Amino acid sequence: MAQTRSQRGMEQPGVLVLTPLPGTDGKDIDRIVSKRRRIGPTVVIASKWDAKLLERKEQRPRGWTRIEGVSLPQWRGFADDVTVTLSGLKPGLAKGWTTADGRHGPLPDDARVESGTGDGLVPLVRTADGRILAAYRGDNGYYPSLDRLANVETPGVDDADGDDADSDSGPDMDLHPVILVFEPDLFDNYGLADRQTALLALDILRAAAVDSGSRAVTFDLSLAGLGGRPNLLTLAFEPPFLAATAGLLLTLLAIGWRAFCRFGPPRAAIAGIPPGKTTLVTNSAALIRRAGRLHLLTVPYVDALRERLAQRLGLRRGAGAEQTDPLIDAHLARLHPETVPFSIAAAQLAAAHRPADAVRAAQALHAIEKDLA
Repeated sequence: MAQTRSQRGMEQPGVLVLTPLPGTDGKDIDRIVSKRRRIGPTVVIASKWDAKLLERKEQRPRGWTRIEGVSLPQWRGFADDVTVTLSGLKPGLAKGWTTADGRHGPLPDDARVESGTGDGLVPLVRTADGRILAAYRGDNGYYPSLDRLANVETPGVDDADGDDADSDSGPDMDLHPVILVFEPDLFDNYGLADRQTALLALDILRAAAVDSGSRAVTFDLSLAGLGGRPNLLTLAFEPPFLAATAGLLLTLLAIGWRAFCRFGPPRAAIAGIPPGKTTLVTNSAALIRRAGRLHLLTVPYVDALRERLAQRLGLRRGAGAEQTDPLIDAHLARLHPETVPFSIAAAQLAAAHRPADAVRAAQALHAIEKDLA
């Protein structure tokens, strides 16, 4: 025997036992039963008792319950041609249960017995006064084991090979039975405490399993409010989420392909500060101008240019401006008499306070350096 909490477990071969709650949607039950007519037998056990868990302070083992009343199943949409009744007769009137072959046993509560009536029901278990406690649908199926248990003749089959099964009037060999248990005390713990009742429940399940060709018995827990949580990974590949999952996978595949086959070489990132001497000089000059320290640039430039010219003209290096400038002016006057003397241009650059004045004086000194070259 096994348990299932999912729809997939209901689609397995063998006997499936359903225990719906009183308020379960009958259309859900009918959908399961109809789908299983070509899979395996289905046993539907009606609800009756309203039970409540006992509190731990009552010194009872965990999981024990107390019966607080009864309620009939309201399964509109499933077996609407069958009527379920609950008789509140005097104790002892039902006188337990009995079968067609003469077996009998007690019911745990003879005063509250749930029974069913309807066309096409083949009784398996009755009360002593004739009420149906369990039955199966007498449709066009082939159920020899259940027929023997009900002590009725199996119609439409002449021999063991089932030669008449293909005829129009013969039974459908692929159709599996639907067993309706109106009195849940035949299968619940309240009734199975009796040995004869337990053997009866076992015989019903065995008869259904023999006709199906599989001895597996599965108890469904989902209709009893104990359905398992679906696996998200499995749910993503089942309708109706399968279409969304397929679309997502195709989108990821397209993005990966576009990334692999990009158009043209990758664009190089632009540096925040471009490299090179020009950038270094420009940034340094901008820093000096913003700081208002122009003399920090002009005076060192004049000193550096004076040293270069002194080295080029063969003058004594390291001498002061008073000694070097007249000598540079003399060389310049001899070669280019029209040019502004070096001493004047150097004085103008050292005294410049505006960038424009400093640029003009620096250009004049640069021209002098070129002339002396």
